[in-house]
Amino acid sequence: MITRSDIQMDNRFGAKRFRWFFTGIAVAVLTATVPAHGQGDATTAGPIEGRQSIDHSFRMEVLNSINKATGWLASVQNEGGFWSQAEYPALTGLVLMAFAGEPSGKAVQKHQNVVDRGYGYLLSSIQADGGIYNTDAPAPLENYNTAVCLTALVFANRPELDPHILRARNYLVGLQNAGGVGYNKTGSSDLSNTVLALEALHYSRNHVQRDRSPELEAVKDLDWKAAIEFIESCQNLPEVNTREWVSSAPEDRGGFVYSPTESKAGERTVEGTDGKEQTALRSYGSMTYAGLLSYIYADLEKSDPRVTAAADWLRSNYSLEENPGMGEQGLFYYYHLMAKALNAYCEDKPLQLKDGSTVQWRRDLALRLLSLQDGATGSWVNENGRWWEKDPVLVTAYATIALEILYRGL
Repeated sequence: MITRSDIQMDNRFGAKRFRWFFTGIAVAVLTATVPAHGQGDATTAGPIEGRQSIDHSFRMEVLNSINKATGWLASVQNEGGFWSQAEYPALTGLVLMAFAGEPSGKAVQKHQNVVDRGYGYLLSSIQADGGIYNTDAPAPLENYNTAVCLTALVFANRPELDPHILRARNYLVGLQNAGGVGYNKTGSSDLSNTVLALEALHYSRNHVQRDRSPELEAVKDLDWKAAIEFIESCQNLPEVNTREWVSSAPEDRGGFVYSPTESKAGERTVEGTDGKEQTALRSYGSMTYAGLLSYIYADLEKSDPRVTAAADWLRSNYSLEENPGMGEQGLFYYYHLMAKALNAYCEDKPLQLKDGSTVQWRRDLALRLLSLQDGATGSWVNENGRWWEKDPVLVTAYATIALEILYRGL
């Protein structure tokens, strides 16, 4: 049983945490960043420390899939430098991250003009407040667009972008609301937007440390204690979350919901502590990976009870066939988060499931993505259109970034 005293409320600057993950080659893996171009080749790169053998044939198959995907993405860029919809620069930001993460570094070299036009479009989307969004969009989605585009700017590895990175970072910090972050400053916070913001803040922190530009405004930082409390408020874990909707059902324990008031997976009826029926929110796959990843970005230790509870839910609900609790809805977003979170939590190790068996999650997820790729075009699409997943640009970016993360541990 977890008690409140088992948990340190402010874990931001404690010893160790997940720092083991952010060292060495793993720094480049989480969201598919790569070394400077020309520094190593994907076909000759050495194994991650501790790996006993490498299946070169399978790695080449995955690399070929990635290169087909980036080739297709290059072919569908719009004249204005954006992908899919000009109103939402995050779509372009995700594609640029896919180019940056191609393991050999050759995708950017081959499509340099395409990449340059994409970054030019992102810069044209910067607003006076430092955010990166489009004011002409029906819903500007300020955090979603700024967070994704900020991460893409970091991955460009161009010093001249530092002022834009720092201003966008400050803008994101200013969107914090009740601990979390929503689509904009006035909207309610949710875990999906929060994990994107935390990711962008994590990857831009080195820019804060190295910047010495006197003309820039003072660097702001997130209220990390409040952020951790918000993440807790989305977790089905009664020991830390006392909201009435928290489920007592074993199948929900440790998992996450979309926000402190909503689960996209719906509700279930459970027996309350008083013996009466109550309505609880159901945990589901994509948000539980988002919750685990959010705790990692907030520097909680791997042994923290909140982290282990989330991991236990994922062990019990491991699936490559569906987004647990959601079916095919948001399936590629689920794969995208799964690759990031398990890469952080498991490193190069198999995942042990609740029944004691183990799965080679890297290889299994890579095989699943390869089986879903359109062999003719190199793209992916979800026939279920929830959360824009009928857009092949969005889904191909999700899948490509996931494969790039998986590739480095194969």
